[in-house]
Amino acid sequence: MATIWTHRDSNIRKTWLLITGFLIFVTTIGWVFSQVYGNPVIFLFAFVLSVLMSVFSYWFSDKIVIRTTGAKPLAKENAPEVHNIVENLAITAGIPKPRIYIVDAPQPNAFATGRDPEHAIVAVTSGILQIMNKTELEGVLAHEMSHIGNRDMLVSTVVVVLVGVIQLLSDIFLRSMRFGFRGNNDRNGGQAGLILLLIGIILAILAPIAAILIQLAVSRKREYLADASGVLLTRYPEGLASALQKLAQDNTPMRQASHATAHLWLDDPYQGKQKTIGWFSKLFMTHPPIEDRIKKLREM
Repeated sequence: MATIWTHRDSNIRKTWLLITGFLIFVTTIGWVFSQVYGNPVIFLFAFVLSVLMSVFSYWFSDKIVIRTTGAKPLAKENAPEVHNIVENLAITAGIPKPRIYIVDAPQPNAFATGRDPEHAIVAVTSGILQIMNKTELEGVLAHEMSHIGNRDMLVSTVVVVLVGVIQLLSDIFLRSMRFGFRGNNDRNGGQAGLILLLIGIILAILAPIAAILIQLAVSRKREYLADASGVLLTRYPEGLASALQKLAQDNTPMRQASHATAHLWLDDPYQGKQKTIGWFSKLFMTHPPIEDRIKKLREM
């Protein structure tokens, strides 16, 4: 068990470093906007809002995701194989057995959520139970259990919230421009005030884009890590590779998906099954290209 989560402490430190960096990013934007407006309350508002929303999302992330996806508890008598696999993986990983849910959706997919291993949830769709054999299902569930062991749910939830705060602040600032906003130009001096206003406008436009790109890059990295950690749990990379191969061949739409939860799923529910994906398109993907994931697994 110790070898599987050898890098857990390092991941936790990186997680908190990332969250701290995002908080600094949010408050910096709030500070710039407060200087443009000449009102320090804006800076305080940005900081308090980001902290409160992060804490709220941390404590209630599982309930929010379950409600959003329409997942229901999966009774052991209805899917004993799933429960047995999850229980065995939990023992191997040295973490509590998570609650198991099912989403009534034909698209084969799965996700994990929850603030920590003691409050974790693993969910599968009805579609994935229909097309996966036991070995493939074990690979999928090991991937999701690895998200729990690696504490990925915390960072993904908090980063999504902070991105939302940045978008909200930027939207408020840009909307104020439509109402003849004069800002703090007179107080700072004409030229200095205009420069500060210009910086504020540039930040309001570019900050949400930068935040989203950071969020997506983190999401992709966590998927690669969960793939590798899942293989350490099962000792059989071909199980997950074969499962991903089936996902790559499936084009079933998922009506339960939303852009807020897309990063949680095993495979991006919105991702088109393109044969080639350009580098620019990859920047805006919540998941690495599934062909790249399969290739890395089969190289292990």
